[in-house]
Amino acid sequence: MSGPRDGRLRAAGRMVLRRALVAVPLLLAVSGVVFLLGAASPFDPLYQYYGTRIFTAAEADLARTRAELGLDDPVWRQYADWLGGVLGADWGTSRSFGQPVTRVVAERLPWTLLLAGTGLTLAVLVALTLGVVSAWRQGGWVDRLTVTVAHSLEGLPTFLLGLGAIAVFAVALPLLPAGGISEAAGGGGAASTLRHLALPALVLAVAQLPWLILTVRQQLLVGLADDHVTAARSRGLPERTVVLRHGLPVALLPFVTTVGTRLPELVTGVVLVEEVFSWPGVAGAMVKAGLNVDFPLLVALTLLATAAVLAGNLCADVAVLMIDPRATADG
Repeated sequence: MSGPRDGRLRAAGRMVLRRALVAVPLLLAVSGVVFLLGAASPFDPLYQYYGTRIFTAAEADLARTRAELGLDDPVWRQYADWLGGVLGADWGTSRSFGQPVTRVVAERLPWTLLLAGTGLTLAVLVALTLGVVSAWRQGGWVDRLTVTVAHSLEGLPTFLLGLGAIAVFAVALPLLPAGGISEAAGGGGAASTLRHLALPALVLAVAQLPWLILTVRQQLLVGLADDHVTAARSRGLPERTVVLRHGLPVALLPFVTTVGTRLPELVTGVVLVEEVFSWPGVAGAMVKAGLNVDFPLLVALTLLATAAVLAGNLCADVAVLMIDPRATADG
């Protein structure tokens, strides 16, 4: 006989299937919008393709290149050709890097995942720790300091946090590298990569912390006022047990939801952090693709970012569904 957990697993499966059915037309719409914006762009991709050589190239060569790249075709034809290539597992060739789009993404995506995963993990761990301590000791110096710092950080742009971190920890106190993934002389292995990862991951985590900390604190305060928590206290349970085993589970559900809703901001933060710290992820490729009007790469990276946000929100909703027996696949 199936139990409640089996029912939640089936509900999670239905949620994944429904979201996948919605994601396909959404990704198609996003890719179409990118092509339309590209068609309206005042920049001519041919100039970026040739660079300074365009001033000495013959008109016949320019016309032939334009025809080979399909730049004279109407936008709907360009989009149809691109879509046909994608269905055949061919995402085209990046004009900026002179490589297949799949190769550019494959080389850079692991570095972005490493940075984003480390930053998000740090943010979640620190938010849970400080949020619980602040609510547990409401009104104490830790609570007042945490809330003040969190509200102060809410309005700071990510790139400004990055520049400030470089000024303090890489220039004034040369403790960590200012950018890149390895020493200029090369080598260093994993230890060198971790040193270069520390500062950008910390900045990315700090940029996400204010909302996460305040969510944990507020929801835990609400949870500690619930009747079942009051009943647990009346039974003489230790305060640590009351907070962590009775109050915290109530706060985890909105916290997980908040993490999911912050994912678009995390994607934007990764782009800014990678640019500030010269991290060799997909963000640098996206910026270069935009400047060079590199449509094949730009569309692929835009779809990748959209898919990441959709997948992250789905994971957060599935987690809530599995944790909270009151949640439903339609909720």
